[in-house]
Amino acid sequence: MTPEMQEKLRNWFTYHAPAEGQPERYAQIRQAAEHFAQVVVDCTAESADQTAALRKIREAVMTANASIACGGK
Repeated sequence: MTPEMQEKLRNWFTYHAPAEGQPERYAQIRQAAEHFAQVVVDCTAESADQTAALRKIREAVMTANASIACGGK
């Protein structure tokens, strides 16, 4: 394993306590995602596709939060 990959793994799987300003950024992302999810629910029929769309919104929130926590690395 390369040293670069070792560093990435260490960063990805280490707890990162929120730094100043991060909780507000997490909240902004969650608020926007909740609004988008509500639009998806309002505009689509209950179905496997709707469920998949909502799951992907959740995944996008998690990935964006990881980007904040891990400093974009």
